[in-house]
Amino acid sequence: MKVLIVEDEQHLAEGLRFNLEAEGYESRTVADGEAALDELRNSNFDAVVLDVMLPGIDGFEVARAMREANDYTPVLMLTARGRPEDVLAGFEAGADDYLPKPFDLEIFLARLNGLLRRQKWSRRRGGATGENARPADVVTINGRDIDFQNLELRTATDTTPLTLMEANLLRYLIDNAGSAVSRKQILEDVWQLAEDTDTRAIDNFIVRLRKLIEDKPNDPQILVTVRGVGYKFVNPA
Repeated sequence: MKVLIVEDEQHLAEGLRFNLEAEGYESRTVADGEAALDELRNSNFDAVVLDVMLPGIDGFEVARAMREANDYTPVLMLTARGRPEDVLAGFEAGADDYLPKPFDLEIFLARLNGLLRRQKWSRRRGGATGENARPADVVTINGRDIDFQNLELRTATDTTPLTLMEANLLRYLIDNAGSAVSRKQILEDVWQLAEDTDTRAIDNFIVRLRKLIEDKPNDPQILVTVRGVGYKFVNPA
C-alpha cells in the first residue's frame, strides 16, 4: 500500500512517514498542494493524508481538484481547524474522513487503515464476474444502480464514482424513504456534528446527488425539498 502525505510541517510529515513505514506501508511526502497534484498525476497512491493549511492552494482545493479530475483516491484530511464548518467544508470538497489536530497516532492509523481496507475490498470486487459481480449492497433508483460498497453509481453506459460522504447521505435518505428529515438530523446522524452548524454544505450535497439520480435535477421528483424542514427521498414508481 502506498500513501501520499501532504503536510508542510516537516516534523509532522516525517513522523507520519516513519510510523507508516513501520506499519509496512510505502509513503511519500510533499509540502504543498501543487506538488501533491503533480504526484497524483504521475503516480498511483492507495490513499492521501492531506493537511488543510498548506502554502499555495490549500487542502480543500487539492481534494476538490482530485475529484474534478475523477481521482477518487481515499483522502484523510488533517487540520488544526476543527470547527464543524471546516469539517463540512472538507467533506464537501471530497474528503473521505477528517481528523483534527492534535491527534493520537493510534486513532490516525485506525482511520487510515479503515480507508485502505475499503479501497482494497473495492478493487478486489472490481474484478468479480458471474454471481459475484453484483454486491448485495446495491440499490436501484430511477434506472441507476447505487453500489454503496464500491462507492459507484452505474447506468447502462457509464460509471460515476461517489465520495464516501455522498454515499452516506444518500443511504441515510433512502433508509428514511417517505419521511422528511431535517438538516439538523442529517448533521447529527450522518456527520455527527452539532445542530448549530451552518447547513449550506448539505444543500450543496443534495444538488450534486440530484444531478446523479434525477432525470430533471431542476425539477426533482426523488430528492424533494420539504419547505421549512429539509429533504425527503421519494421512491420512484
